[in-house]
Amino acid sequence: MNAPSLEQFQQQVSELLLRHRSLLDVLSKLGQAGASVNRAVTKAITDCGCIELNARKQQYSAELDLENAKETLQSHLTGSLCENCNEALKTELGRNLFYMTALCNHLHIELDEVIKDEYDKCSTLGLFNLT
Repeated sequence: MNAPSLEQFQQQVSELLLRHRSLLDVLSKLGQAGASVNRAVTKAITDCGCIELNARKQQYSAELDLENAKETLQSHLTGSLCENCNEALKTELGRNLFYMTALCNHLHIELDEVIKDEYDKCSTLGLFNLT
């Protein structure tokens, strides 16, 4: 089965969103969904243990070139999600995407345009995009 287009997904969200029609409801649900994503990752670390987090200061030097910087900087993550945690996280990410799409619908923003614009910005600015 092929994945639906962003336009199809956005239309489906528009049709399904009944209970939380208010913009304020959508904003609060989006925040709650984001917190649930964080919680699912946290539980994978603290409850299941399939992934581990060992965070410490990044050892970055301005003298490093791009390739060496990529090798030096770390995600602080070891392990991989087990099947249960993977499913839980995909569920929470899906809910987050649902409410982000609902927000786009309320504000008459096309989701595919958001992704295209962000892709173009990343392509143009590269590593400087998020600095």
